[in-house]
Amino acid sequence: MAAIPVIVYPPDEDGGRRVRADGEILGRAYSLRDVAEFLRRAGVEDADETWVEMSELIEWRGGGPRAWGQ
Repeated sequence: MAAIPVIVYPPDEDGGRRVRADGEILGRAYSLRDVAEFLRRAGVEDADETWVEMSELIEWRGGGPRAWGQ
């Protein structure tokens, strides 16, 4: 699969972060593991927590990959 733009939005009041890839909302993530799972389902086979944290394809808004709500 070609590289797809991924945006992880700031944490909401519940601590979840909306994840959008290629213009489509994939879901609400509560951890790097959730983001990785959404991306695997979207066809990014090598997505795991380390890949998600290091990938330059992901735009983190409102904090980086370690910013999660309470």
